[in-house]
Amino acid sequence: MARPSKYESHVKPKLNLVESWARDGLIDEQIAHNLGINVSTLYDYKNKYPEFTEALKNGKDDIDVMVENALLKRALGYTYDEVTLESGVETKRVTKEVQPDTTAQIFWLKNRRPQAWRDKQDLDVSGDLNFKVSLPKGFGDDGDD
Repeated sequence: MARPSKYESHVKPKLNLVESWARDGLIDEQIAHNLGINVSTLYDYKNKYPEFTEALKNGKDDIDVMVENALLKRALGYTYDEVTLESGVETKRVTKEVQPDTTAQIFWLKNRRPQAWRDKQDLDVSGDLNFKVSLPKGFGDDGDD
């Protein structure tokens, strides 16, 4: 007789935590560990329980969007106000500028537009390659006629 599934008792009550862990950047193996299940069991639950898959997806989607936004902001550059407070009162405000970051731009382009920006370009070349080699008279003769 098979053991009863831990899903109803150990996982379903923690779907909010699962989403939170995914949002915090934990990978599937770490989430499985936190739930006290094997990673293969986690994959089974993803296939069997749509609400579990949705919790993982929602958590990962949220953080992915935040990182994408931060990367884009860094790639394009931005300004921000630096505020100095003394005794809870603003005494100074300075607008600072962060220059666009070429590394972030390259990363963005290589991942978002790989056909145009990846390091390795795939080229299709077709046609025939014909060549003729002409050797000078006497070249390659060993003198044994």
